[in-house]
Amino acid sequence: MAQDPAVPPKPATPVDLPVRDPSRLQLFFEGDFFYAFKRSPVAIVSFAVTALLVLSAIFAPLLATTNPFDPASLNLMNGFTPPMEPNAFTGDSFWLGTDDQGRDVFSTILYGMRVSLFVGVAAVLFAMVLGITLGLISGYVGGWTDTIIMRTADVQLTFPSILVAMLIFGIAKGVTPVEYRDQMAIWVLILAIGLSDWVQFARVVRGATLVEKSKDYVAAARLIGRRPWAIMMKHILPNVLSPVLVIATISLALAIIAEATLSFLGVGAPPTQPSLGTLIRIGQGFLFSGEWWILFFPAVTLLTLALAVNLLGDWLRDALNPRLR
Repeated sequence: MAQDPAVPPKPATPVDLPVRDPSRLQLFFEGDFFYAFKRSPVAIVSFAVTALLVLSAIFAPLLATTNPFDPASLNLMNGFTPPMEPNAFTGDSFWLGTDDQGRDVFSTILYGMRVSLFVGVAAVLFAMVLGITLGLISGYVGGWTDTIIMRTADVQLTFPSILVAMLIFGIAKGVTPVEYRDQMAIWVLILAIGLSDWVQFARVVRGATLVEKSKDYVAAARLIGRRPWAIMMKHILPNVLSPVLVIATISLALAIIAEATLSFLGVGAPPTQPSLGTLIRIGQGFLFSGEWWILFFPAVTLLTLALAVNLLGDWLRDALNPRLR
């Protein structure tokens, strides 16, 4: 039967295509966090500088001209070579010059930055785990447990963290056998800095735990028979991690500076594994004799790294604060 030309044709039924859920990566790039990051020049520059320095430290064996801590690769005749100038004896030139032992300053900075970053990250992770655990226990259990933990934190806050780190480092090094002191120096340094920085994590987590444990979902977990440790780890902990991540980012810069301070004072990284602080201490001895580059370039690298991480932490604190959105 022919269709009446006066009647418009019936539109074809569209085929229902399956709707794919956006991936987590797509949600991240479309979220408020990444939008705030794109609109902050300080965050972009600080992130780029931090990423550049961290990647340079990770790939130091590929970027460095020589291994500065391998005695077989050193030439004492290259000692005290100024930056970008040929050596008077060997004719070799180096971007950032050499130190008293003929080590390339650029290579020593890359390898020294690896030690500083490893100590800083490991110390912050140790302090974060210890502080989160004690903060959860203090806020959830309460009573005498809360009193003992918080009073211990208050007593530690009365002393500068660098002095606490020096005290812990001295005690730990004293009980370590002499033949293992150089091998254990880095781990003792991580322990000292971590034990001096756990307080701020514990206080923040305790305050957040006191707020979270009074909410309905915690009461519901108790009613169904969940154990206290399971409630703390699976229900309360995910809701208190946002401020902890901000503190961890800012504490990383402070931990790097603390490591450099201890190494500068001679109680940090051993001479066989020098960090940026050790390089600054070595360069300080030659500053007034005219070899300024031995001190200048490691100091600028340390300042740039600490400043970039600190600015990134400040932006992260503002970005994760719902009151400033």
